[in-house]
Amino acid sequence: MSTLHPGRPRAFDREQAVLSAARLFWESGYSGTSTRALTHALGISTSSLYAAFGSKAGLFEEAVKTYAERYREIYRQAAGERDIRLVVDHILTHSVYEFTQPADHHPGCLVTSAVLADSAETIDVRTYIADLHQDNERTLLARVQRAEEEGQLPPDASVSALTGLVQAVWHGLSVQSNLGVPRDELLAAADLAIRQFARRS
Repeated sequence: MSTLHPGRPRAFDREQAVLSAARLFWESGYSGTSTRALTHALGISTSSLYAAFGSKAGLFEEAVKTYAERYREIYRQAAGERDIRLVVDHILTHSVYEFTQPADHHPGCLVTSAVLADSAETIDVRTYIADLHQDNERTLLARVQRAEEEGQLPPDASVSALTGLVQAVWHGLSVQSNLGVPRDELLAAADLAIRQFARRS
């Protein structure tokens, strides 16, 4: 587009726009966030929003994917740890830090918020989040299975149960972070879960 809309700033910062939108979606959900609220927060006109993101749903999708992919990377990096206890520590601790990034450059755990979207427009995002969780669980399950093969787990340990325990704690920490539980309390809960895992493994 050669001519900027009068309501659009000269330097359109897409990253900042996605962050601003993500924050609104986190606070109000998809249906509760109006296009008007989005254009006001982003400082652009409705036509500029549609030109940049295609639609409100397109902006929501980009916001979710921008922040959700960070969790996939946490799981991938954790799988490279040499000891299964370090794997769990990495997943839970790094995720808590990600959940509780300073608000000026992070919207909160949009992964949890995204699955609560209730519009047919966002079905692809809900599918994406479900796939993300499944992929992360598969990554962890494979790593726990490897730990079993390497003798890091007791003979009676259940690979699926241990994986499920970590996933349940992860989701609980995510929800708590959205409720405003401070980082230090989340880290304390994560540490307790890690120690419980260590006892079972």
